[in-house]
Amino acid sequence: MDITKIFWDLAVILLSTKLLGMLMRKLGLPQVVGAVIAGLLVGPAIWGQFGWWSPIAPTEAEGQFLDGIAEIGVVLILFSAGLETDVGELKRSGLTATLIACGGVIAPMGLGFLIAVPFLGGFSALSDSAILLDAVFVGVILAATSVGITVETLKEMGKLGGRVGTTILSAAIIDDVIGIVVLSIVIGFKDPTANPWITILMTVAFFAAAIVVGFFIKKLFKFLSAKYDHKRRIPILGLVVCFVYAFTAEELFGIADITGAYVAGIVLSSLRDTHYIDRKIDINSYMIFSPVFFANIGIGVSFDGFSPTLLLFALCFVLAGIVGKIVGCGGVAKICRHSWKESVQIGCGMIARGEVALVVCNKGIAGGLFAGTAIDPVVPVIMLVILSSLLCPILLKFLFRNDRQLPLAPDGTLTSLPEASSGEAPAPTSSENGAPAPSES
Repeated sequence: MDITKIFWDLAVILLSTKLLGMLMRKLGLPQVVGAVIAGLLVGPAIWGQFGWWSPIAPTEAEGQFLDGIAEIGVVLILFSAGLETDVGELKRSGLTATLIACGGVIAPMGLGFLIAVPFLGGFSALSDSAILLDAVFVGVILAATSVGITVETLKEMGKLGGRVGTTILSAAIIDDVIGIVVLSIVIGFKDPTANPWITILMTVAFFAAAIVVGFFIKKLFKFLSAKYDHKRRIPILGLVVCFVYAFTAEELFGIADITGAYVAGIVLSSLRDTHYIDRKIDINSYMIFSPVFFANIGIGVSFDGFSPTLLLFALCFVLAGIVGKIVGCGGVAKICRHSWKESVQIGCGMIARGEVALVVCNKGIAGGLFAGTAIDPVVPVIMLVILSSLLCPILLKFLFRNDRQLPLAPDGTLTSLPEASSGEAPAPTSSENGAPAPSES
């Protein structure tokens, strides 16, 4: 890999995402919409169809490098989301979030199954167990939720710490856990060597271990915050916890790394230095990792192998994915006594798909699903990722347009939340006269 080519790719991504992000903000839309569009415009998805030159045409090695940076980006976004989560509100909405997540899995899975059947030979073809599993797998893909885009949008609007924001975050995390478990079960039926019960057991074991270890980590950070108040070593150690949790979740327990990062943020929430840690993480995130994550969605798109049948399937697939989340999550939210407006906000906040849907799709295909069928789910999934990534922030911006917004700092981060998540005051970031805070070490 030519590392100097990576410098060019990063320069193009950072410039294009910033310019289009500023344009979207001028138009009253979230900046993440501009970042995703930037990826489409600078990548080969559009220009490659005409054989034209594109600013970014990554080789396989360069693509893997960008994928790695993007993965760090979404991990940091989820870690920051965990830091900003009101644990008290999370406890109060725990049951509600779980029910909403279940609705967000059942409804899209049902719709996905129904729209897949006609393209796989009709109901008569379901007597073939392979075809039946393929139809179920379409629904499993639709069950995934990409919380990264929703988190960034809610943060930008100052809605991340509210009742709706916390519910969406909680439901999205639970949604992904359920989706991964269901995927393991489907693959288990395809591959007799896989044991779905082991996956369920490992999921429970991860959360149990995360809670136990997190108790001692939180005690340690309270001690360090008291002794080294407002020092850079605190957010650095927080980042270590984030990466260790993400690694442990993925490699040791088979759970998505973003789930581990979010849980790490929850562990370090409600501390004296929580807001200070979050501010430092945000600097790292919005400077390089988050722009690459959102742009990489567009850069990775490919429209090769498209046909009228596949286009029709893709349109039905996208429609089922969006409607399924809105109806499933929003309907359950209304049953759980949320207002109509809150229910629609929650439903629309759950429609975004991203890396999780692509991972589920790839893992299913690697497990032997959709082998030998005329329908390739990859392109429809990419269409769903792009369209839902664009539609989700636009709908949220519209639905929250009359709600009170928290102020943003000059760097684009939240200055504060309405109320602290604990009785401890956040660490100061500047002196009373507006001078910079004391030097850090």
